[in-house]
Amino acid sequence: MKEEFKTIGKSETRWDAYAKVTGKAIYTADIPTKKKFYARIVRSSIAHGYVKSFDFSEALKVDGVIKILTYKDMPKTKFATAGHPFGLDPKTRDRYDRTILTEHVRLFGDEIAAVIATTDLAAKIAVSKVKVEYDELPFYLTPQEAMQEGAAKIHEDLDSNIMAHTISKVGDVESALANSDYVFSDTFKVPLQQHCHMENQIAYAYKDQDNRYVVVSSTQIPHILRRILGEVFEKHWSYFRVIKPFVGGGFGNKQEVTIEPLCVALSMAMGGEIVQIALDREESIAYTRTRHEMEYKAKMGISKDGFINALDIEVLSNKGAYASHTHSVGIKGGGVLLSLYNIPNFRYDIKTVHTNIATAGAMRGYGVPQVMFFIESFMENVARKMGFDSISFREKNIVGNNVLNPLNQVIQKSAKLKECIEVAKEKFNYYEKQKACKEFKHPYKKRGVGLATFTYTTGVYPKGLETAAARVILNQDAHIKLMLGSTEIGQGSDTVLAQMAAEVLSIPYDWVIVDANTDTDTAPFDTGAYASRQSYVTGLAVKEAALKLKTKILKAAARLKDVDFANLDLENANIVFKNKEVLMSLADFALHTTYDWQKAKSLSAFASVNCHTNSYSYGITMAMVEVDMNTGKIEILDILNVHDAGKVLNPLLASSQVEGGMGMAIPYALLEELKYDKKTGKILNNNLLDYKVPTALDVPDLDVSFVDNYDPYGPFGNKSLGEPPMCSPAPAIRNAVLDATNIEFNQIPITPERFFQAKDKECII
Repeated sequence: MKEEFKTIGKSETRWDAYAKVTGKAIYTADIPTKKKFYARIVRSSIAHGYVKSFDFSEALKVDGVIKILTYKDMPKTKFATAGHPFGLDPKTRDRYDRTILTEHVRLFGDEIAAVIATTDLAAKIAVSKVKVEYDELPFYLTPQEAMQEGAAKIHEDLDSNIMAHTISKVGDVESALANSDYVFSDTFKVPLQQHCHMENQIAYAYKDQDNRYVVVSSTQIPHILRRILGEVFEKHWSYFRVIKPFVGGGFGNKQEVTIEPLCVALSMAMGGEIVQIALDREESIAYTRTRHEMEYKAKMGISKDGFINALDIEVLSNKGAYASHTHSVGIKGGGVLLSLYNIPNFRYDIKTVHTNIATAGAMRGYGVPQVMFFIESFMENVARKMGFDSISFREKNIVGNNVLNPLNQVIQKSAKLKECIEVAKEKFNYYEKQKACKEFKHPYKKRGVGLATFTYTTGVYPKGLETAAARVILNQDAHIKLMLGSTEIGQGSDTVLAQMAAEVLSIPYDWVIVDANTDTDTAPFDTGAYASRQSYVTGLAVKEAALKLKTKILKAAARLKDVDFANLDLENANIVFKNKEVLMSLADFALHTTYDWQKAKSLSAFASVNCHTNSYSYGITMAMVEVDMNTGKIEILDILNVHDAGKVLNPLLASSQVEGGMGMAIPYALLEELKYDKKTGKILNNNLLDYKVPTALDVPDLDVSFVDNYDPYGPFGNKSLGEPPMCSPAPAIRNAVLDATNIEFNQIPITPERFFQAKDKECII
C-alpha cells in the first residue's frame, strides 16, 4: 500500500499562515470587550534615587482620568519576573527583587505610578502632567562604574552591585598557560541589543464571573505568568487564568512578566473592571529587556602545532537594574564552549553586575551569540598570528561525538560540525572566494571572507526543569484535537507538533486541529516558548500522547470487530491488518466508537514528560564582504549558514527560522546598539529612527543548508533550531572584515564611526 500520510520531513503549510497573511489573526489588542479602561505608567525622570513626593493636581484635571495609583497602593511582595519556583542553583535562580511599582528608582524610566483613564490618550496626557520630587543617588551605566569602591548600592540587600560571581574550572589553567608554546591575550565587547518584535507588550486584566482574575497577554510563558501572579498577590495560582492569543513576536522579551501584575493590581483597584496596558515602541525598547552587554578578557595557550592547551576568560556582564534571568545567561556561555572546542584547561570567571540601565534578560541565543563572537573572533586572531588556515585550525580543536562536557555533564551523541564545515566549504566555494578577494583590485574598496562556528543546546536540562504535556482527542470524524500548553509565538512550533501527531496516527496533517490561544484553564502544563525546546521537549509529549491514542484506537477497533489487537496498525487514515489489508477507515471507526449504542467510547490520551536529555546543535556561517575604506560602509556580498539540527521536520519552516535568525544577527554585527546619556542615564535611541534595524531591502540574500542527521534523543531525531541561527553570523562578518582590512574589530557593531576610530588607530590611509 502506498504511504500517503507521512508528514515529518515535508514542508507542510503553517496552520496559522492564512490567518496572519489575510489579517484575520486575533491578537490581544483585537479582542473585543464590553468596557475597557486604559492605563499608562508614570516613569521616573532620574536614573537612581528615591521618590520624595508626587503632585497629581494637574494630572487629575485631565478629562477622563479615573484614578492615579503609586507604589504605596500596590502589594509590597517582591517577585522574580521569570524562572522556576524551586530546584535551581541559588547562584543562577532569579532573585525576588522587584515590586509592581517602586519607590527606589533604579533606572531612568522606572515604574513609580500609574494613571487609569477612560481613553488611552487621556491617560497619556495625564502622565505628562504628573510632577515628582526625588532624592537622587549616583547612577552607573557600566559594570566598571558600578563596581568602583564606595558606589551607591542599587539593591540594598546585596553587599555590592555585583549580583553574582561564578568561577568554573577544568584542569590547571595557570600551569597549562605557562607550558604553552604561545600565549595570546585579547579583549572583546558586545553591545546591548533590543528584540524589536512587531507587537509591543500588551495585556489586560479583569475579574470574571467565577470571581477569578483573567489576564489576556502577549506572553511566551502563560503557565509561568500564572504562577508569578499567584506569588505577587499571595493567592492560589489557580485564582488567575492566563490567555495567550496570537503573539506578534517575542524573541525572549516576552519570556518574562513585565506589565501583567500591574494590570491585575489596577483592575483590582477598579473593582474587577477591564484595565489594559499597552506599551508604545519607545517604552518597549527602553524599559523592557535587552540582550546582555558583555566584555571578555581572555588568554589562550596554544601548542606550536595548533592545539588549544588552555583558555582563561574573565567576563563582565551588564545586568541592568533588576535581576531578570540573573546570572544564568552569562554562565550558559561558558558551558557551551566546552561542547564546541577541546579545551583541557579552562577557567570561566564571570561577574554579573547591576547598573542603572534597562534590565538585560533572555534574547534569542541566551548568551551564546555573545560568547560565540568572543571565541570565534579570538580563534581567528590567533589563527592569523600563527599562520594557520582558519578552517583547519578550528577542525583540529573541535569536540567530536561521545565527549562529556565536564561543566554540565552532557554527552553529545550526534555532533556533525565537521560535516557542516565540509558542506559550507563546498557550497560557499570558500577557498575560491578567498583567492578572488585577495586578487580584487579597487582604489578604495576591499573584499574578504570569514567564517565562524557555533554550538547550541536544546532546552535547559540539566540546569533547569524541562517538562511538557500534551492531550490528543479523537473527534467524531477522525480529525484530532491537539491541546498544548507550549506557546506558539510565530516560530511555527504548533505546525511541527501537529505534524508529529499526524505522523504517529498516520493521518493527513490538516486533520490535526490546534488552538490559536493558549489558556491555562484548559491547556496542559508546559513551561513555555524559550530555549529552542518545543519541538524537542513538547515534541516528546506529543509523540507519547499520540502513541497512547493510537493504542486506544487499535484496542477499541479490535473489540468492535472481534479481531486480535496485536495484528492491527494505523496506516493512511485506515485501521489495517499487519499485512496491509484494510479493516475499516479511521473515519468509520471514529463514528462508530462515538455513537455505537453498546460500545460507544470517546477516545483521548494525555502525556506528560520530564525530559532529562539535552542535544547540542552545531553549525557554521561563512560570509563575504566588501568594505568601502572611504565611508566605512560594509556590504555583505554572500552569506551562508549550514546547520546540524538533527532531523529537519519541516524544510520550509526550518529555512525560514534560519533566515530569521541570520536577519537578526547581521545588524548585531553592523548596526544595533542601545546608547545612554552619560549625564542623565536616559536612553538616547529608543525609537526605530535612531535605533537602526534593517528592513527587507537592507538584508542581503541569505543562503541556508542542512546536514542530514538523526539525534537519538529527539522525538523524531530533531534538535534545536530556533536560536542557533543567531549565534555565528556576527563573528563570521567580523572575520570577513578582518580578512578584507587586516583590522581586528574586537567590538561590535562595526559602525562607520567605530570603523574610522579603528582605522585611525591602525594609521591606515
